[in-house]
Amino acid sequence: MQAESIMTKPVITTDANATIAQAIELMLSNKVSCLPVADSDGTLIGIVSKSDFLRREELGTQRVRPRWLEFDLGPGTVAEDYARSNGRIIHEVMTTAVISASPGASIAQIVNLMMQHRINNVPIVDRARVVGIITRTDLLPVLIRAMPKQGTTPPDDDLIRKAVLAELQGQSWGGGDLIDVRVSDGVVELTGAIVDERQRKAAIVAAENVAGVGQVKDSLFLRTDPLSVMVS
Repeated sequence: MQAESIMTKPVITTDANATIAQAIELMLSNKVSCLPVADSDGTLIGIVSKSDFLRREELGTQRVRPRWLEFDLGPGTVAEDYARSNGRIIHEVMTTAVISASPGASIAQIVNLMMQHRINNVPIVDRARVVGIITRTDLLPVLIRAMPKQGTTPPDDDLIRKAVLAELQGQSWGGGDLIDVRVSDGVVELTGAIVDERQRKAAIVAAENVAGVGQVKDSLFLRTDPLSVMVS
């Protein structure tokens, strides 16, 4: 699946010479968390989000640093903070180094950008022009559609057991043959040993995601001496 298939369009944008008050009103009226900043022909030149309005002099939330730290940082950084906290025009507070993607970018690429740069929104740009935007919220319907649906046909217990075992044994955390699986009428029981409590949740998740599983019972026990488990 590519970005163009899930992006929101047309995009609500703002002008670099708009006031911050105008941008905030635009965000509130359209219930959006960010605004790409575009010039007259649609070229993306920046972006503003709600986070850009958190450290404001009006709110008393502007960044305050000790004098010694301001000296170490230099006048440029301190001046930039001042402008962002007190600026009245969008171009004074917008982010110009915009993280964007092409319409053909994959969902995996979009998520990687969000996680790597700690951002919530990725503008979609085609030949420098903003043509859409993807937010973290846009990914949720995709996730819902991709999740396996429970079927109406009776489960095949043997096939379920083989599928759960294959998933567990294919994972580096699975512990090889230490975890066993029993299945009866679609109810999976996990038995055997784990050496780390975090394996318990992962094993349950692995079983829950196998088609036909109706319930997972946890009968795993924690071994605190992993060496003896490996040699037993």
